[in-house]
Amino acid sequence: MPDAQAPSVVSLMDTTLRDGEQTPQLAFTAAEKLHIARALLIDLGVNRIEVASTCVSDGELDAARRIVTWARDAGCLERVELLAFCDGERSPRWMGELGGGAMNLLLKGSEDHCRRQLGLTPEAHLEALERTVLSARELGVRVAGAYLEDWSRGACDAPGYVRAAITRLRDLHVPRVYLADTLGCLSPAGVAELVGRMVAEFPDVHFEFHGHNDYGLATANALAAVSAGARGVHTSVNGLGERAGNARLGEVAVALRDHTDVHHGVQEAALARLSTLVETFSGKLVADNTPIVGRDVFTQTAGVHADGDRKGGLYETRLSPERFGRRRDYALGKLAGRASLDQNLERLGIALSPGERDRLLARVVELGDQKRVVHPGDLPFLINDLLGQPDSDLRVADYTVTVRSGERAFAEVTLEVGERRAIAGSDGAGGYDAVMAALRSAAGELGVRVPRLADFRVRIPPGGGASSLVETAIQWGEGVEAFTTVGVDPDQIGAAVIATEKMLRLVAAPAAAD
Repeated sequence: MPDAQAPSVVSLMDTTLRDGEQTPQLAFTAAEKLHIARALLIDLGVNRIEVASTCVSDGELDAARRIVTWARDAGCLERVELLAFCDGERSPRWMGELGGGAMNLLLKGSEDHCRRQLGLTPEAHLEALERTVLSARELGVRVAGAYLEDWSRGACDAPGYVRAAITRLRDLHVPRVYLADTLGCLSPAGVAELVGRMVAEFPDVHFEFHGHNDYGLATANALAAVSAGARGVHTSVNGLGERAGNARLGEVAVALRDHTDVHHGVQEAALARLSTLVETFSGKLVADNTPIVGRDVFTQTAGVHADGDRKGGLYETRLSPERFGRRRDYALGKLAGRASLDQNLERLGIALSPGERDRLLARVVELGDQKRVVHPGDLPFLINDLLGQPDSDLRVADYTVTVRSGERAFAEVTLEVGERRAIAGSDGAGGYDAVMAALRSAAGELGVRVPRLADFRVRIPPGGGASSLVETAIQWGEGVEAFTTVGVDPDQIGAAVIATEKMLRLVAAPAAAD
């Protein structure tokens, strides 16, 4: 729970289009930036966005101008901000050419940075800050706030300089001060202590926390900052940003809502769509287990969890998938139990007898042991495959296929009918051609007729991909005597062998009965 000094409303400023673009090998086009800006402000409802840096390039100016023009027409120009530098008239004039938006000034939050990086005394740097603020006001450019870069170390190493900087910003009536943990150094306890100290010393200043994720603590640090009195936090979509990135927008927004008493205006149902949009434009993939937006985060794998959900939602939390416009899935693999299978069968509207369900579950677990993923859309194909098994004691006990470029394939097949066994090998134009030639030889030894293969079709069931199951349907014979058998397996030849075995069982069944 937040402390008594925590604000009741927190401002979320997203910097995907500025700080997020410092991700290695990432550069958004102007059109991409505009699409993301619209989604952030309109669909998601963040309070403000930071879209560019001043004086960087013509491309940066073009992208910022597009966003500013759109935001003015959409009535949300006051929510668009840009990073600017303490460079006198230069950045304010660039902003004037842009035609709108507000400046967030980059001020050193560490005395060490002033002296060693800028070659300036602290007072000279603060004078440059003042000149820039005054120039902006003369040119009619709004200053929204100021970053204290590397504040987390500066507050520890030279707190007197940090106090002087905040005092100067307050005296200049800069609306917000951004406390930046630029290198992601702090722990939640450290954030709480340092932010709490700032709030206690400057109770009339609007502080916001800008965290990075170098220790994987950015979300926890954002919550600690708010609990200590910060009135805003900065984020990026999918945690984009330099090194380990910034605090993740989805995590921070949801954690604030569920673990504090503060309020913000983020529309949670849009989080996953926005994540996918930024993933597409950035080319930076989101891990499947990323909280809130990852592909797997609403998937139950263990059968006991599916069972608990069926019996009363025993494994549900406030993080319900419906809250984010998603749904809960029940994975099918070696850990799947009857409840996982039943959840998927009910969703598909398929009813099986207990015996049929047990056979299907055994097949799912078998595929899971082979590290194969069974998608819900695969179930109808597996059911057809299992329920279409003829009643016969014939089986393809073993087969080996060798395929090498530039050479004919070779297959060896072991066929069994009851206690009888035949082993045959043959070459062929391809892997399955060799299998069929060997099967004909083995079947001939056992007195089993092999009809002519008339058609051969292969497809991947819905929900599949490169590692999906393969369905092979083979038509045997012609005219009124034609029939089709289907095989499903992760391997294409394996699926064809299963379909062929079904054919042999069908044609052998009468002989076995005799």
